[in-house]
Amino acid sequence: MTIKFYGTRGSIPVCENGFQEFGGNTTCLSVTGEERDDILILDSGTGIRKLGKELMQKKFQTNQRIMIAFSHYHWDHIQGFPFFGPAYDSSKDIHLMAYGEDNQITDLKEVFGKQMESIFFPISLDNMGAKFTFTIKKINEEFFPNGRLLVNKHSHPGGAVGYRIEYNNKIFVYCTDIEHGEQLDERVIAFAENADVLVHDAQYTPQELPNFRGWGHSSWEQAIEVAELAGVKKLYLTHHDPEHNDDFLKREELKCQKRFANCFMAREGDEIKL
Repeated sequence: MTIKFYGTRGSIPVCENGFQEFGGNTTCLSVTGEERDDILILDSGTGIRKLGKELMQKKFQTNQRIMIAFSHYHWDHIQGFPFFGPAYDSSKDIHLMAYGEDNQITDLKEVFGKQMESIFFPISLDNMGAKFTFTIKKINEEFFPNGRLLVNKHSHPGGAVGYRIEYNNKIFVYCTDIEHGEQLDERVIAFAENADVLVHDAQYTPQELPNFRGWGHSSWEQAIEVAELAGVKKLYLTHHDPEHNDDFLKREELKCQKRFANCFMAREGDEIKL
């Protein structure tokens, strides 16, 4: 299993100098297995544009699948989809999936169709070209062969879910846009148990967090506490605040590593092989 970051920024893309080492694109990462070149994409922030370009440059067989699943549907997690190159290729089958046992989404196609209405975008969803499948799924769905995908709902305005992928005796957990509150969410700790890699929201510093109660995000200190209590081997912190430049994030990363040595601020282009 290989995980690659294409977007690590939260809330809004950042283009200025001094923000590019960690990346200015909003949330997107890919997960691939070994048996075939199926790809699972988690969230479609602006980082999905570069991922799409990479996919279009590869020889992609007709029986291979592009699957896109979402933590939630706030704009910074879907705004890159209209710029996803494979979506304009009539030979591509793209599966968009809403996961969760008590999912509030009843019409997934409508979510993506609305942001591509003519007042917002010149090309409609129905005219993009690829064949789209929109599916609302429950938990414990099959992932790649010999793997499974689990879903856990957590606290965020409007709701959000985390993903746990178990594949070839390795565990990857993705948990962004989460607000723990005064106490850590015990369900999240259990969900991340024994993960080889945990990707966790860390938009704020511990000092900043009290000023943003109710905004739906975590501090890096909370992310580390989850990793410690869950027995996580490696932690990547993501959803960087648009006010946090490269120098700031490097300083905070050093603080994190003093507490949890195998901890990193996620950078666009980071690739993890399990």
